Amino acid sequence: MAKVRAKKHLGQHFLRNEKVAKQIVDALILPEDEQTPCLEIGPGTGVLTQFLIERNDLDLQVIEIDNESVDFLLLNFEQLRDRILQYDFLKLKLDEQFDSPFVIIGNFPYNISNQILFKVFENKMMVPQVVGMFQKEVAKRIASPPGSKVYGILSVLLQAYYDIEYLFTVDENEFIPPPKVKSGVIRLVRNQVNKLDCNEKLFFQLVKTSFNQRRKTIRNSIKSIIQTQQTDFELLSKRPEQLSVEQFVALTNWVEANRLS
Repeated sequence: MAKVRAKKHLGQHFLRNEKVAKQIVDALILPEDEQTPCLEIGPGTGVLTQFLIERNDLDLQVIEIDNESVDFLLLNFEQLRDRILQYDFLKLKLDEQFDSPFVIIGNFPYNISNQILFKVFENKMMVPQVVGMFQKEVAKRIASPPGSKVYGILSVLLQAYYDIEYLFTVDENEFIPPPKVKSGVIRLVRNQVNKLDCNEKLFFQLVKTSFNQRRKTIRNSIKSIIQTQQTDFELLSKRPEQLSVEQFVALTNWVEANRLS
């Protein structure tokens, strides 16, 4: 019988609590009268997969980079034959793999969780919902409101296009091997925003630049972008973690109107 060893370089920590796995799968809220394409990232030994397969509202594919996990899944889940992508999710061209919107679910490897979320952001028009387990610190950061000490770049970018809810915490001992930190499960659901009311490329630049120097006021952190003598805009005196998505939009519009060409 195929066995799967957790590999440190892949960030693998296999969830063993099936009750928690069922909770995660049940957190996907979808129309009951249609089948929604679904991609599970890093199924490992299939603890989520077993419950995903049971859902009639999902058209499931899984993506797994680990050879041992793929062998295990093929041996134990006949339904997955021809539905396993043995590939690196971060290299997958989603618009080529899917011809319609699809949801994402997974117990995501800690070492690439931020990269997974950036890829979701880049493909936001294709991904209406994500349910994922992350390192608790990452999950809290993504869901945190303005004013929080952990509110950051991904918080702003994802909250611009998704409604985000922190669902529950999972203890270290529910995994093999146990990670050194707790995990958190969050759900991201696309809001109605298709385009921000500003220059989105400049918005992204301002968010990234200001948080890269988060101890500084906005005025000091983005002065290389502003390049103008006009510095009386009220948001310039704030720090980035104090600004909501709407305020970053307002800041973007102000910068575009006032910076030197």
